[in-house]
Amino acid sequence: QVQLVESGGGLVQAGGSLSVSCVASGSIFRVRAMGWYRQAPGKQRELVASITSGGTTNYADSVKGRFTISRDNAKNTVYLRMNSLKPEDTAVYYCNADIDTGKYYHASFDAYWGQGTQVTVSS
Repeated sequence: QVQLVESGGGLVQAGGSLSVSCVASGSIFRVRAMGWYRQAPGKQRELVASITSGGTTNYADSVKGRFTISRDNAKNTVYLRMNSLKPEDTAVYYCNADIDTGKYYHASFDAYWGQGTQVTVSS
């Protein structure tokens, strides 16, 4: 069984900074991409940022230059540093990871999700 547990988030004023982190634990053989998604009320879940096991990053246009994603492969942990936060960044932030539990001889990755952590930016 695999679990993704997020921490961090909270309430911050516009222009401020927050960090969130996510630890994957359980029956993990290897982890491929990890990332952060967010979902605001009444909106679809959207990709915020992702990072491969090799460190290649990808960001949504709306957060480029403000957010930084990083990971610690040894700890199966992904981080998101959010600077210059705006009210429109308010959402529940979800961690996502592509994980191979090693239950098959061949590579078999499944997507796992965290429970979400609330980020609220006040104007």
